[in-house]
Amino acid sequence: MLRFTKASMLVTDIGFLLYWTATLLALVPAQYAYKDYDNPVLSDWNYSFVLLDVLASATGLTALRLSRCGAASGARPLMLVSLALTSTAGLQAVAFWALRGDFSMAWWLPNLFLLLFPVPGIAYLVRQMAAEPGRPPA
Repeated sequence: MLRFTKASMLVTDIGFLLYWTATLLALVPAQYAYKDYDNPVLSDWNYSFVLLDVLASATGLTALRLSRCGAASGARPLMLVSLALTSTAGLQAVAFWALRGDFSMAWWLPNLFLLLFPVPGIAYLVRQMAAEPGRPPA
């Protein structure tokens, strides 16, 4: 699999878990929080990502562990799920900030990364899984 994708998955999945730990423990200083973070609606919007991000991390970290243990066939479906969830999280955030007309690079760059880094890995995994022996042709 693409080395960049695996490294990005590891950093992102650990980053998601650290971010949510810091957020849930209120450790993020206000000056580093998103715009209008004290608005209850925006706070709810932010917390709506918890499950998505934690599932992306859980499937991603499990897939990376399986891959390192030599269980690539078991890792591939989990990697695909993790990459799809991660890209979805990035897309949702970018779409939201675009609709609000808020173009802070501090929030756009990480979310564009979340949206885009999974794409080559998703394409690679889909090709690999489609080429597996015993799979009927599409």
